[in-house]
Amino acid sequence: MKGIAAGIGVVVLSPLLLAGTAMMMASSSEASTTSSFSGCLTGIDTAEVTKEVTKLLDGASAKDVHIQGLDLPAEQIPNAQTIVATGVSLDVPKKGQIIAIATAMQESRLRNLNSGDRDSLGLFQQRPSQGWGTAQQIRDPVYASERFYKALLKVDGWQQMKVTQAAQAVQKSGYPDAYAQWEDLATALQKAIAATFPNADKDESAKDTTKDKDTKPSAGGCTPDKDGTSFGRIPEGSVPKGYKIPKDADPKARTAIEWAMNQLGTLYQWGGSCTNAHGPDPMGRCDCSSLMQQAYAHADVHLTRTTYTQVNEGKAVSAKNLKPGDLIFSRGTAARPEHVGLYMGKGLVIEAPRTSKPVRITPIKDWEILAVRRVL
Repeated sequence: MKGIAAGIGVVVLSPLLLAGTAMMMASSSEASTTSSFSGCLTGIDTAEVTKEVTKLLDGASAKDVHIQGLDLPAEQIPNAQTIVATGVSLDVPKKGQIIAIATAMQESRLRNLNSGDRDSLGLFQQRPSQGWGTAQQIRDPVYASERFYKALLKVDGWQQMKVTQAAQAVQKSGYPDAYAQWEDLATALQKAIAATFPNADKDESAKDTTKDKDTKPSAGGCTPDKDGTSFGRIPEGSVPKGYKIPKDADPKARTAIEWAMNQLGTLYQWGGSCTNAHGPDPMGRCDCSSLMQQAYAHADVHLTRTTYTQVNEGKAVSAKNLKPGDLIFSRGTAARPEHVGLYMGKGLVIEAPRTSKPVRITPIKDWEILAVRRVL
C-alpha cells in the first residue's frame, strides 16, 4: 500500500499532470478525452495565429493549418468566429470576446458538443436544467454565445477581473482557475478573427448591428413618390400581398431580387457569408452587405464584401430615379454609410437588418437614403 501511495503522491505532485487533470475534470468530459493538449499555453505568436486563421477562413485545407492548442481547427475556428461575431454584434468589448473564447476552449475545446457533464451541451456546456435554454437553443452557437455574453455583462466589475475570474463568475465551475490556461490563445484568436471583419474594433461597426433606428425620409426630398405604404404592414420575413418584380426590371436585377427573396425569414448574422442562409451554420447566414453580394453573385455580377466598399460600386444615381436592383445606403454618412439594402421596385427594399432580426422587406419610407448606387 505504501508503494501505491508513493506512486499516487508522485502523480499528484507532477505540475504537468496536474494541469492535464484539471482539464480532464472540466465540465465537458467529452472534450477532455479527445484533446491531446495538456499544460498552459504561453508565448503564443499572435502574428502566426493570424496568418493561419486567415488561411483557413480563406478556404485553405485544415491539413495545411497549424495552430498551437487546436487539434481540429476546421471545426474550432468557425465556432470561435461565431463567438467573436456575436460579441461584436452585441457591442461587447474585446476583453469580453476573449473571455468567451477562453471559456469555450475550456468547456468544449471550441466544439459544439452534443453532450457533457450531466445535461451540459454546446460550446459553453450550458445546462437546460439550469435555465440556459432548451437543448436545441443551446446547440445553436449564436444563441449560446448571446446567453454567455448577457450573463457576463451582468457581472459587476467584470472588465476589471482577470479572464479566469470573469469566466468563473458566469460558469461557476468546480475548477475556477482552469480558464486561465487559455487566455493567450483566446487573445490571439480574437485578434486574428476580428481582423477578418470590417472595422470590428470600431464603434460604428457595432452600431450597425445593434441599433435599428426609426429612420425618417431624408430632408433632401430623396424619397421617391412610391414609398411602399400602399402595401400596409409587412410581416417580417414575408412578401407583401400583391408585389411582383416590375416587368421592366433588368434581367440581372430580377435574378438578384428573386435570390434575395428566397432568403426571407433567415436570421441575420453579422459577418455571415450568406452562402447558406437556410443551413445549420450561423456564419452561412446573411448580414446586410453579404446579402447584396450573394444576390448579385447569382446574377453573375461581382460585388465587394462590405457596405463601406459597396458604396463605391457601379455609379451614383439620384434617389428620385430609383430602379429595381439599385443599392440603397443609410445610417452613418453618405461617404461612410453603415447599412445597405436592395431596391425591389414599387417602394420596397429587401434587407438583412440587424442581429435577432430576419431578412425582410420594408417600405422605403422607413429609409433615410444617404446614397444610391446602380451596379448594372
